[in-house]
Amino acid sequence: MVEQKVKITNPTGLHLRPAGIFCQEAMKYTSKITFRYGLNCEANAKSVLSVLGACIKSGDEIVIVCDGEDEQVALDSLVALVENGFEE
Repeated sequence: MVEQKVKITNPTGLHLRPAGIFCQEAMKYTSKITFRYGLNCEANAKSVLSVLGACIKSGDEIVIVCDGEDEQVALDSLVALVENGFEE
């Protein structure tokens, strides 16, 4: 299992378009992929409803957690996506 904290930098946070992009990227991998936010909250990164339900705003920090055979590649890809602001 690997994890990394990232800050959401795009101006609108994880609204519908970035949430969809995030989920599409997560679904490319076989690893279980979640992210933690708030005090004890966790969301399934492969579910748009779960990601939207997290209500992540610009400036919030999340911890992306990947567990499986392609965990490091998945983590690197998702961290890069977030750090690039979902190309917004």
